Amino acid sequence: MDKNSLIGFVLIAAILFGFTFYQSKQATKNAKYQAQLDSIALVEQLAAEAAAAADTAAVALPSEAAAVVEQSIYKDELLEQAHNENATTVTISNEKLVLTLTSLGARPYSAKVKDYYNYGGSDLYLFNEGGYSFSANVYAGQYIRTGDFNFRIESATDSSVVFRLPFSDGGYIGQEYVLHKDSYVVDNTLSFVGMRSIPRNVSSIDLDWSVIVPRMERGYKNEAQYSKLDFYQSGDNKPVEMGRSRNAGKRVNSRVSWFAFQQQFFSTIIRAKDEFSSGELNVAFFPQDDESHNLMHCTADMRADFRPGQDFNIPFEMYMGPNHYRTYKQMGQKYEKIIPLGGTLVGWFTRFVIIPMFDFFHRFISNFGIIILLMTIVIKLVVLPFTYKSYASSAIMAALKPETEKINERYPRQEDAMKKSQAQMDLYKKAGANPMGGCLPMLLTFPILWAMFRFFPASIELRQQPFLWASDLSTYDSILDFGHSVPLIGDHLSLFALLMALTMWIYSKMTMSNSSASNDPNAKSMQFVSVWMMPIMMFFICNNLSAALSYYYLLSQLISMLEIWIIRKFVIKPDKVLAKVKAAEGQPQKKSKWQQRLEAAQKMQEQQMRQQQKNNRRK
Repeated sequence: MDKNSLIGFVLIAAILFGFTFYQSKQATKNAKYQAQLDSIALVEQLAAEAAAAADTAAVALPSEAAAVVEQSIYKDELLEQAHNENATTVTISNEKLVLTLTSLGARPYSAKVKDYYNYGGSDLYLFNEGGYSFSANVYAGQYIRTGDFNFRIESATDSSVVFRLPFSDGGYIGQEYVLHKDSYVVDNTLSFVGMRSIPRNVSSIDLDWSVIVPRMERGYKNEAQYSKLDFYQSGDNKPVEMGRSRNAGKRVNSRVSWFAFQQQFFSTIIRAKDEFSSGELNVAFFPQDDESHNLMHCTADMRADFRPGQDFNIPFEMYMGPNHYRTYKQMGQKYEKIIPLGGTLVGWFTRFVIIPMFDFFHRFISNFGIIILLMTIVIKLVVLPFTYKSYASSAIMAALKPETEKINERYPRQEDAMKKSQAQMDLYKKAGANPMGGCLPMLLTFPILWAMFRFFPASIELRQQPFLWASDLSTYDSILDFGHSVPLIGDHLSLFALLMALTMWIYSKMTMSNSSASNDPNAKSMQFVSVWMMPIMMFFICNNLSAALSYYYLLSQLISMLEIWIIRKFVIKPDKVLAKVKAAEGQPQKKSKWQQRLEAAQKMQEQQMRQQQKNNRRK
């Protein structure tokens, strides 16, 4: 490699690493700053609400004794009583979910998913005590927020509970929750019965949700990257997503079918069976060092159609459980679209090839490391007919290395580059090799690698599944924890990522060993990128990603190396290749279009050089 190329690659690497380090620092700084702003805003909001409530409560009524008597906040006596009562909780459960509800606002209080655990072994809650809030806001003679009142528990069973907030005129607001058997689905019905105090011109009702999602996984960055808020509008191909470790918000002025507060592997999804008319959704991430160990705060301020003057129900479907593709698919609401499986082509390959193959092997094998190994072997065998020609060309070019070195010695000067290229093309043509054939495996492998890149970190099946030294294939494996963050690497060293990078280096050395242009700076630059830069960059990228991904890529390269070795050892014989070249000498060779263009370019270059020499002599 020439000096300029080396300096260029060093500068590119320095810029890349510096930019990555700067972005990481800025993201952390912005997250902390945003958390401070959110905390200040929350405190100011609470203080304002408290002051407003105090002002309302402190209205004095004059009396003959000039005594000050507090006025009730609410005109309705039953509402005032419900406002001052203490909250109680009730729990419903089935084989998969334990849902605790509170009478304050008649809302969920905590949701524990059975048979799943946080990293470290503690019970897994989609939201902890008090992490979920809901309020229906309606004008009924005065502004009513249901989240401010304690509902009465009218009835409760192991799988259902009915709340009621009565009014003095005989009407009431009801909340009913029914947990389906052996399911993560909860049916929720918000009802307004006999509410004569609601004016007839009221045509909509505001519904406000707020959920604080705790951290559940080992690595904050990976968990935050795959956590987001989604909402879906009927007729769309896929839901709109916001978040992925960044604070975001969006106002939607058209109808919304459902929204999801999505952690990497678990979600709380709320669907309005009659759709929301509009809404505003926001997501904000807690900083990595947050003492509460929370991940993100999601809000959905939605609006729904309302018809006063009659009994009116607003039905919801609530899903609280794992992001399992088959389960979502069976529900028929496009919930499966929140699982990141890639774009059109990659997503199609993941849905119709990777997932069915994964499920098939899982029927018979419980070890997911073995499943990934079998999947890798199957994929490599399927693409082998397409990659064989490329590997064979690579083997032929390796056998031609002595001849290509002779060509390099024959044309050592830079100005003879065209002649050298033409001689090499003639040699490859005689031997039946295609020097561009090495691009084919890359083109075939890249979509598959990208499909795996999207599938493994989002697969609930791999979560907390151990293999060899990795305790959890869905996140990074660590053989060395640094105790502090190291630029580009993080706070740990992943052995699978290290082995993958080492194997990638060996594979590149093997495939580039047949490079013929030993004096060509461009060819040597490509060798440097392939042999050194790519393995190093892939290590930095994969060190914080799923161990399953690094393990798959490690296996894929090992199998490719084995295929190349078998082809070079037993299929392509160097002496036969050289004999074929000797036999073709002196015989007319049909020139390809590429060779014809190369010869035309060479003649043009020679004419330009001759013209330049004439001009120099005239001077």
